[in-house]
Amino acid sequence: MTNLSGKIIIVTGANSGMGLATTVELAKMGARVVMACRSQSRGQEAFERAKQESGSTLIELMQLDLGSFDKIRAFASAFKDKYDQLDVLVNNAGVVTIKRETTTDGYEAMIGVNHLGHFLLTNELLEPLKRAKQGRVVNVSSGAHKAGSIHWDDPNLSKGFNVVKGYAQSKLANILFTKELSRRLQPTRVTVNACHPGAVSTSIGVDRDTGFGKAVHKMLRPFFLTPLEGARTAIYLASSPEVEHVTGEYYIKMKPAKTTDKAKDPKLAARLWEWSDQQVGSGGA
Repeated sequence: MTNLSGKIIIVTGANSGMGLATTVELAKMGARVVMACRSQSRGQEAFERAKQESGSTLIELMQLDLGSFDKIRAFASAFKDKYDQLDVLVNNAGVVTIKRETTTDGYEAMIGVNHLGHFLLTNELLEPLKRAKQGRVVNVSSGAHKAGSIHWDDPNLSKGFNVVKGYAQSKLANILFTKELSRRLQPTRVTVNACHPGAVSTSIGVDRDTGFGKAVHKMLRPFFLTPLEGARTAIYLASSPEVEHVTGEYYIKMKPAKTTDKAKDPKLAARLWEWSDQQVGSGGA
């Protein structure tokens, strides 16, 4: 097991599923892990569980709502007030919405949270990442990117929304962001990689208010990976010395994997960066 003593790691969406599993495993390796969670109550429960399962006293909980640009900036500012460096940022949080929902800033929720939220968060944390001995960004994407297109005429899917179209667009955006950020950070020691966790049994896609999706989820659970199995590749990219100098790649089962041609199109990646930067007004890398 890699020794991560002295390393500071942020995991987004750390209150359940793969985010919680990632937190526990990295804490077991000795890292100080900041659990970035939207819900204070669910975050608190997960925080207690993570401490118990890892046996670590170096875990802390910070509130982060990736659906609000103001709250992302407030989180980054609070983190930077406390810490000079950030060794690893695991952009794990993700939403799947069956019907069209919007973020605080009015973006379709999947492009807004899964892509724009993490785009802004990462840019806000670049300085502490650059100050680390070897900063890493790990973006949890999905094989669903293969079905994805960036819908330039209507990225918020205000006309003709469907869940597959929205989710696939956001997961393609994760890989394009990985490629472009990796290119922009080339002269630094910071690496950026993406991964596909596999079909994981988590509560993503289950409507918390209505319970919609629970029965299907229960029926399919035996065919899914556990959250820990799904988190293995993200944990590997966050901790392994083997990938210290690897950047701009997409991994499945801890090995580099092929993406679609779209996902490795540098012009598309650059265009998405410009669009994203305009939306969040972040100034970029």
